[in-house]
Amino acid sequence: MEHSKNYSKVKRYYDMGIWTIPMVKNAVAKGWITGLEFKEITGKAYREV
Repeated sequence: MEHSKNYSKVKRYYDMGIWTIPMVKNAVAKGWITGLEFKEITGKAYREV
């Protein structure tokens, strides 16, 4: 599977504890990553607000 352009950056920030789940969710809203990538990064299902 090919990831979105910003997937690596978002995953790295989340893994380092720099970004929170709401920040990763915002990355989905902005189109940086997909909802499936959100689940891959956080382990939680993406649900639209």
